[in-house]
Amino acid sequence: MLCKIIPEKCIACGLCQLKAPDVFDYYDNGIVRFKDSDQLDINFKDPLPEEILSAYQKCPTRAIELKK
Repeated sequence: MLCKIIPEKCIACGLCQLKAPDVFDYYDNGIVRFKDSDQLDINFKDPLPEEILSAYQKCPTRAIELKK
């Protein structure tokens, strides 16, 4: 499954990093990024880890997208 982040939608609330600290991090300004990567999308094998799904569901601005 493709997980995509949209920095322009991010409000730097930090929920994604709290829900999936092994996947999401943030820049100095608080905007979301993937941990150890500057890519805007990463493919994950199915089944999608529960913490990524939780981060996606909790993001208030939908700055995280999931696509099959």
